[in-house]
Amino acid sequence: MDVDGYKYFNFFLYIKMSFRVVRSSKFRHVYGQALKREQCYDNIRVSKSSWDSTFCAVNPKFLAIIVESAGGGAFIVLPHNKVGRIPADHPLRLRGLRRQGVADPGRRHIAHLTEPVVDLVYHQRRVGLVLWHPTAQNVLLTAGSDNQIAIWNVGTGEVLINLDCHPDLIYSACWNWTGSKLLTTCRDKKIRIIDPRKGEVEAEAIAHEGSKASRAIFLKHGLVFTTGFSRMSERQYTLRTPDALAEPIVTVEIDTSNGVMFPLYDPDTNLVYLCGKGDSVIRYFEVTPEPPFVHYINTFQTPDPQRGIGMMPKRGCDVATCEIAKFYRLNNSGLCQVISMTVPRKSELFQEDLYPDTLSDEASLTADEWLAGEDAEPCTMSLKERAVVVQGGYVSGRAQQLTVNKRSNALATGRDREREKEREKDKDRSPTPAHKRDDSQAGTPASATPPPAVTAAIEKQLSDLVEEIRKLKSVIVKQENRIRALEAAAKAAILAPPQPEPSPQPEHNHDTPAPETMAPDEV
Repeated sequence: MDVDGYKYFNFFLYIKMSFRVVRSSKFRHVYGQALKREQCYDNIRVSKSSWDSTFCAVNPKFLAIIVESAGGGAFIVLPHNKVGRIPADHPLRLRGLRRQGVADPGRRHIAHLTEPVVDLVYHQRRVGLVLWHPTAQNVLLTAGSDNQIAIWNVGTGEVLINLDCHPDLIYSACWNWTGSKLLTTCRDKKIRIIDPRKGEVEAEAIAHEGSKASRAIFLKHGLVFTTGFSRMSERQYTLRTPDALAEPIVTVEIDTSNGVMFPLYDPDTNLVYLCGKGDSVIRYFEVTPEPPFVHYINTFQTPDPQRGIGMMPKRGCDVATCEIAKFYRLNNSGLCQVISMTVPRKSELFQEDLYPDTLSDEASLTADEWLAGEDAEPCTMSLKERAVVVQGGYVSGRAQQLTVNKRSNALATGRDREREKEREKDKDRSPTPAHKRDDSQAGTPASATPPPAVTAAIEKQLSDLVEEIRKLKSVIVKQENRIRALEAAAKAAILAPPQPEPSPQPEHNHDTPAPETMAPDEV
């Protein structure tokens, strides 16, 4: 092979290797951007507890943050439209809860909520984990420092299942996609996959060899993602299969920091965000079926370390700006910083590849159906059809109702009790069970009738569009008339004969009087 052939061979080999290295992904250019300080929450006294927790919970309507208080057990609830500096005596502070309680966020005009709607008393020591079931209504999981896991029916205030299979403190718990399995990590360095209804441990293995706390989550397709520490105190993450927990598919060491990493998972995009306590960065990865399975994308960095973090559900993201995730980051200075993760797109249309059907706020099963052994996929919704973007937020198309069959519902309001009485009266006349009927008495499904807030927002948008179209039409008509007038003037100037130049007038002496000027019709 001559020199020129060798050069061409190296060039094509370089091109081939380049195509191998560059991975095709629509999330390669995802970037994070922090909102301005006046659009964030300030003057929040975040809890200084040593418990490894995110200290923050978010939904499309409210933001809840655990704050510092005498005796503990206090948190504030903030609506998303109330930003800026939060007063020290904020009226939405909830105090005086017992082992754990479920409060009513709709009671906005009470200065201090000290009486929970439901009081769940079971654990003998502090409760560290609270986790709702992904598909069953009113099913809540709690784990305490007494090494016990309790699964509740919140509507009746009773314990459905008690799990006593952990010899030490429980660090984390996570349901799988359908809520049929439970994944936990413990101080004994083991991760366990548990069948909660049978109370049996199906698989267990050593997660990480380090002595510090570890975390584990279920991915959408059944894989297990864990974070923890190595024997040399290096932070690492692993990817495992439920059938072989002891043999990780991927093990990657990140750094030597000592903060516990919290994995936050987005099932719609298969992105995992790693947020460490005390870190100033958020790393995000994409999980794919191709090796190396966990692909590093980028890192969002800020100068301030974080004490906690909360992730907005996908139905609360702004689809108009291609926002795929939104984080509420708690700093040591008392600032709750809002961070938006965005995919850069030039088109302003709805991006269907970025927003598949996402988790909705409706339950697919009742507590009794789940306890009887039924499993179901979570209810999903389309952000294109049911979401209305109002100031970067989401307006739900249907209010969630907390109802329980066969037992009295402690969370039911007076209106719900009246409806329940009407259903009992109509039970003999109609063979349809009460829990199968919807809350609409006119025969129209509730999902087909949008709430007044959605209707008003849509009507306002339509009226604004009609007014803007009318203004544009008037501007176009004015411009057309102006163009026609200019074209006529230009045409007339071209066709008109040239005007003769005036002859120069003779100069006259100032002493001699000037001749009289005669009109054209004078002789």
